[in-house]
Amino acid sequence: MKFMKLGSKPDAFQADGKSVRYVASELVTDVTINVGEVKFNLHKFPLLSKSNRLQKLVSKAGENSDEIDMVDFPGGSKAFEICAKFCYGMIVTLNAYNVVAARCAAEYLEMTEDIDRGNLIFKIEVFLNSSIFRSWKDSIIVLQTTKSLLPWSEDLKIVGRCIDSIASKTSVDPASITWSYTYNRKLSVPDKIVEEGINFREKIESVPKDWWVEDICELDIDLYKRVMITVKSKGRMDGKVIGEALKTYAVRWLPDSFDDSVSDARTWRYKYLVETLICLLPPDKGVGCSCSFLLKLLKFAILVGVNDSPREDLVKRISLKLHEASVKDLLVPARPPQNTLYDVELIQCIVNRYLMHEKYNQDEKNEANGDFILGHEHVTLMNLGKLIDGYLAEIAHDPNLTIASFIDLSRSIPDSARPIQDGLYKAIDIYLKEHLSLTKAEKKKICGQMDVKKLTMEASMHAAQNERLPLRVVVQVLFFEQVRAASGVQALNNNARDTSNSTTNTDEEWEKTAANDNKSLKKQMSRMKIKDEDFRKNGKLLKKNSKSTKSGVQLLPSRSRRIFDRLWVVGRGHVENRSSETSGSSQSPTSVAPGDTKSFGSSSRQRRHSIS
Repeated sequence: MKFMKLGSKPDAFQADGKSVRYVASELVTDVTINVGEVKFNLHKFPLLSKSNRLQKLVSKAGENSDEIDMVDFPGGSKAFEICAKFCYGMIVTLNAYNVVAARCAAEYLEMTEDIDRGNLIFKIEVFLNSSIFRSWKDSIIVLQTTKSLLPWSEDLKIVGRCIDSIASKTSVDPASITWSYTYNRKLSVPDKIVEEGINFREKIESVPKDWWVEDICELDIDLYKRVMITVKSKGRMDGKVIGEALKTYAVRWLPDSFDDSVSDARTWRYKYLVETLICLLPPDKGVGCSCSFLLKLLKFAILVGVNDSPREDLVKRISLKLHEASVKDLLVPARPPQNTLYDVELIQCIVNRYLMHEKYNQDEKNEANGDFILGHEHVTLMNLGKLIDGYLAEIAHDPNLTIASFIDLSRSIPDSARPIQDGLYKAIDIYLKEHLSLTKAEKKKICGQMDVKKLTMEASMHAAQNERLPLRVVVQVLFFEQVRAASGVQALNNNARDTSNSTTNTDEEWEKTAANDNKSLKKQMSRMKIKDEDFRKNGKLLKKNSKSTKSGVQLLPSRSRRIFDRLWVVGRGHVENRSSETSGSSQSPTSVAPGDTKSFGSSSRQRRHSIS
């Protein structure tokens, strides 16, 4: 820290209690100056020789009064004491913490060059220009002290000069930075490596471009706003660095708990802070700030009641980079009159805007960059699909979430964004579990959003045993798994080198491969269709006879496992007998007799009825 010493005489100021200051001298004091609650018993001559204002006040008071009141003195008693010591020629030390108060006090006392050459105002200005404003650290400290000395510090242009000094230094080449005082990481580490007599280049840890963002976080929001506006106006700062600076400031001053901010009496301050940060965002809406940070600002903006215009600006920015967000970022609390836990309508709006923006720019990007952009867009869409499926899984726990809202948000994602639908299946399963009052039609409708052909093996196995799913969906899962298994075995027999491709065939290829099995599969599936009339006639499981009864009991009681066993027998028997070009799957040693099929179908139907 820079400092300046003035005067050469020893400090003779003494205190008599907390409210009286006097100069230890053989001469009797002849004037009392009241600054706030402190009385200064001093001598007229040294004071009047340096201060034009004191000359006027003493002259105005006349010979009958030796007491002068200074109620509105800038900087208070401490600032006046600095000026008084300077008048006496006593040693006084100026630094970044007291120089602004001293400068304002000197201005108030009119300690100019017209009264005495080399007066206090002149000396302070030299100190400010030659030392303070050239120091990064001192400029920030001085700027912080100016707030308590308004409007004097503003009128004397100290605030403006501090801001210009700070803003100019932020754009200096980071390689020459040595003055950051809150940046804890090492700025440079010279490490000469000598190996077998060969000197390698010095390793120097580079200083990041955002080295300065932590240093200015202690500034009040008004001063911080002015600094950032000046930094941006110079046009030499990268938008990403601006975004990082705003994020750092938000982390420093916004509370972690949203509930605390609502109940806090400083809600208005938070509102002003959020609105200020929004107006300081980089002009390029596509870069600068992370989507996570923008969503955090949006949560606070909604919570503290930020005006519509800044909120709309945030929504536009978020919609440009939604694929970068996390599920936690999207959990924006709903506000009345909404009765859901989270604001699903807001996320739906952001998703729609994101997709519209992608569609609008697609042609131009494809012409400029070709396949790379196509691949990039595919990746971002897949990220969006995973994000929204994860969000659906979170909001599915909300008992107040309507099925319409769930389906609308699910449908807003294009099919290309969901090459695998395990995430959507998980969300649907949670919704079914949390909303037990759904009708069969509603269950069918919400499950209709899912394509069972896009489930992985693990998800299919879970779905096959999931009694919350409609029977039709379970049958579709098992049917497709049987087709996929048959397709994989056929591919192995035909060409071992194509094994990896067989497990990743498209839906069309799987269906084409299983075309020869279609007759047998349809026959088996038709046996499992049980009409409502048959269900009403059969009140309990039909008993099986002799050996077939023993074989049937060995099957698991789960409806899904029994269906899966039957389909698996069909597929396995057909693959084993494919060389004979017959549909002998029903003749497999492990297959169930046609008569037993009816009994199986009836029992499966009754079990479904019992848990519905």
